[in-house]
Amino acid sequence: MGRKRHGRPIHGWMVVDKPAGITSNAVVGAIKRATDAAKVGHGGTLDPLATGVLPIALGEATKTVSYAMDGVKRYRFVVRWGEQRSTDDAEGEVIAESDVRPSEDQMRGVTDHFIGEIEQVPPCYSAIKIGGRRAYDLARADEPVEMVARMVTIHGLELESVIDTDHAAFLATCGKGTYMRALARDLALQLGTRGHIQRLRRIQVGPFTEDQAFNLNDFCASDTDTTLSDFLLPIETVLADIPALALTEQEARRLRHGQGVPILPIANRTPLAGIAQGDTVRAMAEGRLVALATLNGGEVRPLRVMNH
Repeated sequence: MGRKRHGRPIHGWMVVDKPAGITSNAVVGAIKRATDAAKVGHGGTLDPLATGVLPIALGEATKTVSYAMDGVKRYRFVVRWGEQRSTDDAEGEVIAESDVRPSEDQMRGVTDHFIGEIEQVPPCYSAIKIGGRRAYDLARADEPVEMVARMVTIHGLELESVIDTDHAAFLATCGKGTYMRALARDLALQLGTRGHIQRLRRIQVGPFTEDQAFNLNDFCASDTDTTLSDFLLPIETVLADIPALALTEQEARRLRHGQGVPILPIANRTPLAGIAQGDTVRAMAEGRLVALATLNGGEVRPLRVMNH
């Protein structure tokens, strides 16, 4: 018999505007305490220095976290020219300096160099595991850290403004696993100088935007029982790009019990144009998400069943 989970059965997504100076896990803990939700997770880590969009999954929404993390992300960041730091952001120690300050034309001229699928070496102070240990733990212990370059995708990069001689603001749109700290470091090197991120704000994660984000402290100080429904988004918010199939209640019960459902009756109700064997679909019944499923032969087979 499985261990009973303590807390309330709350299911859905929330979008927190993460304040600077705390970890993403600390935000998860604050939401868990405020709502008494049985299960809470987040959809993509933000560094303590960073602010902005942090999607929070509650209950069965935690089964869809990977879809949020795989979504396109947008950031606004400020680079401080002339100083490279150990963490590639303002929290580290200065490890290299340069008197070179790029012009606005030079900054605009290098952005295209970073657009597309590129190689990026992650910062030493990152959560990537090396030999079973987090890179940042090795770096903090002054142990050698050799980060391996990996391919990331940057969809867009533009200079937003030149703040002063030492600072410039950029906007970036990217895929999963892209480090803005590494991008700032590499931008500076491409411009013949050194640099680090002074400020970083995430303004979008997949379907979640900063317009939806709420202040963490205000929420935690409020009567969360009263305000919860105002902030809770449906589980399927992150699944909008996945085709939906309409099931009857009998078919939904079969999926919930791990059984396959014949595809032919469903196809007679729901057009399957554009859906191929092996594709993931949303199995819906009476407007509720029943399961993430896949087309397998002549059946719809459950991948992740939603128990809510």
